[in-house]
Amino acid sequence: MIKTTVGIDGMMCSMCEAHISDLIRKTVPAVKKLAVSRKKKEASFVSDEAPDAERLRAAIAETGYTCLSITSEPYVKRGLFGRG
Repeated sequence: MIKTTVGIDGMMCSMCEAHISDLIRKTVPAVKKLAVSRKKKEASFVSDEAPDAERLRAAIAETGYTCLSITSEPYVKRGLFGRG
């Protein structure tokens, strides 16, 4: 499992978060967990494989938002109460 964090500028409201959420689910169909935050200016999700960063960046740009960064790292599932 891979955790990907995408920095996104231009989100102003909950509808913007919903647009980004829909966009990510369409661009990366294997998304397991997805969280989008306009306050943090980021979206993060877990998937089986790292997404195609250029495809994701292009899809975000097409919607009028600005992709600031894309980072992927191995996802470590935490146990009960955050214990490893």
